[in-house]
Order: sequence, then structure tokens, then C-alpha cells
Amino acid sequence: MLETLLDVQGLTCPLPVLKANKALRGLPPGALLRVLATDPATVKDFAAFCGETGHELVSSEQAEGVYRYLLRKRAEPA
Repeated sequence: MLETLLDVQGLTCPLPVLKANKALRGLPPGALLRVLATDPATVKDFAAFCGETGHELVSSEQAEGVYRYLLRKRAEPA
């Protein structure tokens, strides 16, 4: 499955999560969104966002000041 890349480096809370939410709305269920961020607050923000919305936080890692998240869009409600 292809990934969509969202680069929100340089943006601070709440913009990274808001932009990710907007990007996910345009993707089909099960699609992957790779997010690149530099705001340390995104660690908690993306965990909370996924917990509240039902999207899956597939992975998160940090290297050289860049936080990388892989999100999977939830299945649409029946």
C-alpha cells in the first residue's frame, strides 16, 4: 500500500495534528500517512489524536530532531 507524506516540520502545536487530520480525511480507509514533524509535543499529541479518533499509530520514532509517525486511517463506520 502506498504512503502519503505530510511534512509539518517547523510547525508547532496544534498545527501538525490539524494538518494530519485534514490529510487523513482525504485518504481511503486503511491508507497510510507518514508525518514528519519537529515539535516534541507531537509525541503526546499524535498518541492522543489516534486514541480519540480510532486511527492507528503504526509507528513513531525520533532521529536527529525529526519525529516520524506512520498513521493508518481507520475503517469507516458501518
